[in-house]
Amino acid sequence: ETAAAIMKIHDPAGQTVKRGDDEVYHVVGIIKDFVIGSPYQNIRPMIVMGPKYGWYRAIHYKLNPHRPAGECIDKVQAVFKNYIADYPFEYRFADDAYADKFRNEQTVKLIANIFAALAIFISCLGLFGLAAYMAESRVKEIGIRKVLGASSINIATLLSADAVKLVIVAIVVSIPVAWWFMSRWLQNYEYRTTLSGWVFLFAGLLVLLIAILTVGYQSVRAALANPVKSLRAE
Repeated sequence: ETAAAIMKIHDPAGQTVKRGDDEVYHVVGIIKDFVIGSPYQNIRPMIVMGPKYGWYRAIHYKLNPHRPAGECIDKVQAVFKNYIADYPFEYRFADDAYADKFRNEQTVKLIANIFAALAIFISCLGLFGLAAYMAESRVKEIGIRKVLGASSINIATLLSADAVKLVIVAIVVSIPVAWWFMSRWLQNYEYRTTLSGWVFLFAGLLVLLIAILTVGYQSVRAALANPVKSLRAE
């Protein structure tokens, strides 16, 4: 497609491509662009020539998706051995070769997931400790509020509000930073996806949910405590 666009070939029927003065190639069709080299670079114009103009180093087969892959490979091997018995039958799946082009990205993904999980775990420990400290330091206040008629839900909400506010501020600050870094990272690819706002929104809501669950345990525990015991101790 790229070569056809550069040479302004729209209808391949009857078209010819010349190489020098003595080589004339007849165009029989236009195939879609595919990533044959590095995924970091733009697709270059390419001409695929038949055996009349050279020789093939590989044969590409599209296997029947409704049949087992092993059965299809056995049939291909039988045909291969029938015509080219002197050469070893070596094959590789195209999706494996395509995945190799993004091996570095898969490694980065794995490392990022591991460190993200560790960061979330450590953050949850910090939030849990903060909620425990806040609940312990406000034992008398909680007892007085309960005696005056405050419900357990009101007290749990009160204790969770401070920590949740900090998490919301962190989300608001981190989303633009993450958007900027991801946009810069995607610039390394000629063919790249676009950033969707729902991804950042979903991540923010997930972080907020984790924070609420982490802080909520200590808040509910403090809210359900007997106010008589806490006031007597104080």
